[in-house]
Amino acid sequence: MTKDQRGVTVWFTGLSGAGKTTIRMAVEQELRAQGYKIEVLDGDIVRENLTKGLGFSKADRDENIRRIGFVSHLLTRNGVIVLVSAISPYRDIRDEVRSRIGDFVEVYVNAPLNICEERDVKGLYKKARAGEIKQFTGIDDPYEAPLTPELECKTDQETLEESTARVISKLKELGYLPANSRVTA
Repeated sequence: MTKDQRGVTVWFTGLSGAGKTTIRMAVEQELRAQGYKIEVLDGDIVRENLTKGLGFSKADRDENIRRIGFVSHLLTRNGVIVLVSAISPYRDIRDEVRSRIGDFVEVYVNAPLNICEERDVKGLYKKARAGEIKQFTGIDDPYEAPLTPELECKTDQETLEESTARVISKLKELGYLPANSRVTA
């Protein structure tokens, strides 16, 4: 079943380990179950396919986000709900992508650095602290938190279900999902 829907890019940004992908997956599951057209652009997967060869300098990170933003824009203007989970550490490039896409909902997935380090399933923080990874966001490269995101999910203070419900609710509030839809999360 395909629903008439308005395209939007939902951009989950935050430190590694904050919960971006976890929330994105829960939102995706809920929206797919209701028949919405969804595309997912996950930062790790995009780096393996669309932006292979880019490093982690500011210029390369910006180009990575521009490319994700370009694909998001194409999908969004064609009525697709695009769920992006990418650290995207620099505010200026997120704002550039927002202005290009237009229908853009920024979700700041916020967890304190110490919590992200405790959740470090890939062992990246440990490697960064040991000097094995350079330019790691939150350690020796900055993360610029959004100033006015549409939504902030504090994953050290709310459950996955609460965060997911808040994202769905925000999409309804902004008119991207019908207010009377069965999507509840």
